[in-house]
Amino acid sequence: MISTAIRVARVGSAAELAAAALMMLGFPALMLAALIPSVYAFAAAAAVTYLADHYLHRKGSYLVNRLSKVRAGLSIRFLIRELLLILLLARLSLADNLIYYGAVACFIAFYGLQAPHGALVTLIRNRRRMPVATRNVDLASRIRIPDAPPRGLLNRSAEKMLHLDLAAVAGILVAAAMESSVPGFIGIGITIALGCLYVLALMPYVRGSKVPPNAEKVLAAVDDWLEHYKPETVLYFSGSKDSAYQVNMWLETMEQLDSKPLVILRERVILANLAPTTVPVICVPGGVHLMNLDLSNVRVALYAANVGKNIHLLRVPTMKHVFIGHGDSDKLASVNPFSKVYDEVWTAGRAGRDRYAIADVGVRDDDIVEVGRPQLAPIQGWQGVPDGRIPTVLYAPTWEGWDGDPGNTSIVLAGENIVKKLVKTDPPVRVLYKPHPFTGTVSKEAGAAHRRIVALVEKAAAERAADSRFKADAAALAQAKAELTRIEARLAELSGTGGDKGDEAEASRDGVVDLKKHEEVARLRGEWNDAYWRSFGDFEHRVISGAEPRLYDCFNVSDAMVSDISSVVSDFIASGKPYAVTDSAELGVEEFKRQNTAVRAAVILSNSAAELGELLGAVRDPAADALAEDRKELKEYLLGPDEPTSIEQFNTAVADLALKADTRNLGQESRAAAAGTPGADELSDALSAQPPTG
Repeated sequence: MISTAIRVARVGSAAELAAAALMMLGFPALMLAALIPSVYAFAAAAAVTYLADHYLHRKGSYLVNRLSKVRAGLSIRFLIRELLLILLLARLSLADNLIYYGAVACFIAFYGLQAPHGALVTLIRNRRRMPVATRNVDLASRIRIPDAPPRGLLNRSAEKMLHLDLAAVAGILVAAAMESSVPGFIGIGITIALGCLYVLALMPYVRGSKVPPNAEKVLAAVDDWLEHYKPETVLYFSGSKDSAYQVNMWLETMEQLDSKPLVILRERVILANLAPTTVPVICVPGGVHLMNLDLSNVRVALYAANVGKNIHLLRVPTMKHVFIGHGDSDKLASVNPFSKVYDEVWTAGRAGRDRYAIADVGVRDDDIVEVGRPQLAPIQGWQGVPDGRIPTVLYAPTWEGWDGDPGNTSIVLAGENIVKKLVKTDPPVRVLYKPHPFTGTVSKEAGAAHRRIVALVEKAAAERAADSRFKADAAALAQAKAELTRIEARLAELSGTGGDKGDEAEASRDGVVDLKKHEEVARLRGEWNDAYWRSFGDFEHRVISGAEPRLYDCFNVSDAMVSDISSVVSDFIASGKPYAVTDSAELGVEEFKRQNTAVRAAVILSNSAAELGELLGAVRDPAADALAEDRKELKEYLLGPDEPTSIEQFNTAVADLALKADTRNLGQESRAAAAGTPGADELSDALSAQPPTG
């Protein structure tokens, strides 16, 4: 019942739900205390509403942030409490007392201070919001960007300002209880003085040397940097906060390019969730600003997602445009008709080429290039289960998708059956459950199934921990946990705490990566991953959520995987390990394999998961693995050959396409010179000067 209430109220925990309930009940209690009248009851109810409100804001509760939609926003709640305090004074027959008029005057003046306070905060934030935010771009030597205001001034500023009325409210309540106006006027004086000081503290940041340069100067500085850096290959990305992983997966590849890389983002929220990288990053929210940037040296633009904002760069004719995607699977999204707007479409292997041919969505075979998957380099091959260790099976279902297709995910119809059979199988296996981060965002059934699966895994883990057959080396576990603590402390030290970070302008100014620190972080993350897996028994069932450990790290510690039709399956095939895929739509084995290339070397599961024994048999006895040779052939078909390496193939494709762009541009300039018309560079400049059309 509590979990249902938490879900309905859109709060994150039982504590948040309790705080929300107390806050909502606190205001009727305030009115009742004012009408009785009772100073002590009013003080108690006021304390509850203050504390609950503060707690919910500190937690960033969805519920409290939505109250403004029903005319119960932050300012209204404080105003109601103050009006009820005035009512309490009136009911105490203090309407003719000086403290009554002092309270009225105080709250009027206090709310008068909200306007300049709000205006100053808004003005400071707007002036410090850069037209272009950057990482690894040297802006500090080109323009002066002052330090951000102290975090305490702007963070949750409205809440802090309104809470200054606490001194006045407390003083007035004490005055009412003591029948003396002195405490009330002391509290009133403190509230008004603190409010004025808050406003005065903000004023220096809207004038003089503490104001960042205007948009024109910032854009000029970025263009100057671009002119000196001369980027040649751009990774372009636009999307929501939850899609940041789609660009993050390409950052390491960009770092390994032979040409000069640049990442262009369109949303600030993506920049905030971007993984650490040594590649220069420019976030340009405005379409006009993007098209006015000097990208004349760029010859290849790479696109990881098909989104509307791609048009702002696609319209530049002097570079070649490539769709590289963010995964390689048999899903319909992998053969989106929008892909034909690009000069080329790069796929991992032959399977991607054939997929477009079968889909017949207008992408020409000549425009498809097979480049492998550079991201798969960390995936290790399988040598069988070492003696003395029980096998590990990874269950990594994909999410439910937007279209309601029951074949999208196994989690609703088959997930519980899969996990139940795995945790009960004998000889035993270890289960790792790593759900897709979007699970449950569209389908309530998928979200409910996910929670039941988590409960199953956790219950099985608890039972195994109490089973005398499964014992771990306590000293080794303690040592690994100590290593984790040490590594996490060092990573926190290198990364800094969230409170130490400045705003967007300061982050752009100081956001040039320290290469030594970056390399140390990469090394420590590797050590963290190793220590993590050693910090609990290799027999212990586990729910793996969040960004760490990564999916590929889960691949490397697993001996087999159960999943759905998604790029996860294609990636896992790189390991050569046995895998199973669930036919949740119940197409039948032959039809399922016909429609989905990646399952041709898989054990096909029905929703009952009755076929899991075949997968487990292949894991326990490689001689019984009837699909081993099929997996080897399928790996090359889906992901390309092992030699040359994928990053070598990728770099060759970039170089070849850059040459095509140069050839095209030279041809345009030659024809333009002969005809006396603008050349390629002039045409690009002219296009950039036009406003966006979509």
